[in-house]
Amino acid sequence: MTKHSKGFAKGNQSGGQIMAAALSRHGVTEIFGQSLPSALILAAPDHGIRQVGYRTENAGAAMADAYARISGKVPVVTAQNGPAATLLVPGLAEAHKASIPVVAIVQEVHRDFTDKNAFQELDHVALFSGVAKWVRRVPDASRIDDYVDMAFTNAATGRAGPAVLLVPVDVLDEAPEFTPDAPRRAANLGEYPLDRTCADPARVAEAADLLAGAKAPLVIAGGGIHSSRAYDALGRLQSLGIPVATTLMGKGAVAETDPLSVGVVGYFMAPGSRTSHMRDLVTGADVVLLIGNRTNQNGTDSWSLYPENATYIHLDVDGTEVGRNYEAAVRLVGDARLSLDALADALDARDTAALDARRSDIETRIAEGHEAAQKELLEIVDMDQAPVRPERMMAEIDKQLSDDAIVVADASYSSIWIANGLTASRSGQRFLAPRGLAGLGWGLPYAIGAKSAQPDAPVICVTGDGGFAHVWSELETARRMKLPMVVVVLNNQILGYQKHAELSLFGDHTDVCHFEAVDHAAIARACGCAGVRVETAEGFAPALSDALKADGVTVIDVVTDERAHPPVTVFHGKAALDY
Repeated sequence: MTKHSKGFAKGNQSGGQIMAAALSRHGVTEIFGQSLPSALILAAPDHGIRQVGYRTENAGAAMADAYARISGKVPVVTAQNGPAATLLVPGLAEAHKASIPVVAIVQEVHRDFTDKNAFQELDHVALFSGVAKWVRRVPDASRIDDYVDMAFTNAATGRAGPAVLLVPVDVLDEAPEFTPDAPRRAANLGEYPLDRTCADPARVAEAADLLAGAKAPLVIAGGGIHSSRAYDALGRLQSLGIPVATTLMGKGAVAETDPLSVGVVGYFMAPGSRTSHMRDLVTGADVVLLIGNRTNQNGTDSWSLYPENATYIHLDVDGTEVGRNYEAAVRLVGDARLSLDALADALDARDTAALDARRSDIETRIAEGHEAAQKELLEIVDMDQAPVRPERMMAEIDKQLSDDAIVVADASYSSIWIANGLTASRSGQRFLAPRGLAGLGWGLPYAIGAKSAQPDAPVICVTGDGGFAHVWSELETARRMKLPMVVVVLNNQILGYQKHAELSLFGDHTDVCHFEAVDHAAIARACGCAGVRVETAEGFAPALSDALKADGVTVIDVVTDERAHPPVTVFHGKAALDY
């Protein structure tokens, strides 16, 4: 009897038991799922796996995504066939675009009922083909181990992403006979990156030559730094005198308190941004090293920010991303950590006196830029006003933020508020935001997934009232699963980004941008959580302090100024927003 069998001999193990054992072998300790596939969920506790029971499948997929980002492990989310499966699509689409591994196990109808219009039968291969790296169906119970291993391998190797395993319900009830002495699979494939590869040494040498000889080098690091856990390797480059900026997903790749840390650059660098005085530092770079950076629209301010005449070195695990929007003079295809360590080694062997000579001037430029931005913010924002300004809230969160805290945000403005208003005090600190597709409703599920992955870390969720309305029900999930966290709701009674974008573009806005008043603190209390209503600027800090000390879920519902918008560059100077 194997150590996981718990009384199930090889000859009479059901498919559900075999699958649970396979997941355990890959280090799975949580399954984000409801009751289906029941045979798997019932077997899971026998193998040390607990179920985190979400209320909605779309939230479950988001929980798994955040769990992967924080833990470095490949998570599992499950769903029933049909409508439940369709609700996984948004979450898997976000993970697919953001290169986050997730294994989704989807129950299908009995094999004897295929193509007979069985209850909730659907073509799941077609459904998931656009949002997953890999979609396969387990043909019979004797192949479960093979297909589970394929799913984890596809999710975690190369450019990570979702893998979908379709399992007919009768396969999980089947009890296949195995040859008693036949070898069984034993590999653990549950962490990512699964296979680290290093960029071509010749190209690493070329990159080192370019950086050593550059007059104004700059690193712009994306989310690939976090996926690779390449913090120390990137820190080696920064220590040589190369300034580092990040995308929103790359925030926390380096400590933002380092004198050579520029901050987040992209589409919110208008007055009020921490990097509003750093644009020239980006546009004036002559050699730009892009790391794990998709050079997407938001990260490049609609491809207007990065310098046209710079020489680009692009490092990514996916060669199809290298040089996609900015032609790469040097292509570095490989894992960020291994490749950056190789690049730092190569630079150590070169004369970097020019980098050393310019360090003081660059540090001064960055410090003066940050100081000017802070002064500018205080000139344009009344931090004491009511309704409360989000900038005041971020300043208060920043004061109370420990370096082990995880901050998650919903899409839209919430993501920008945390990226622009909070400080990564150490490399590796995590600020999670849905930036693959940036759909509303990810904030609270992200917080649940992050807390499940790192139970001892404080978790703060920042969400707007629009995004929070998608997932109120998951407050009960957080309470039931005993996952303490703080949920800060920016309650401005509008879809902020939608209204302000429409005003900016058309001078008018659609009717549905406005909501009726909702008391989110009352909703929290109805779910058995703590709920606090804040209507003044000075009331937020003590409410946050109390919530961080509480051993439970607290929702702080803050009445915020609907006219407040982040420093999005395309909004700057638009008279229609001064209403």
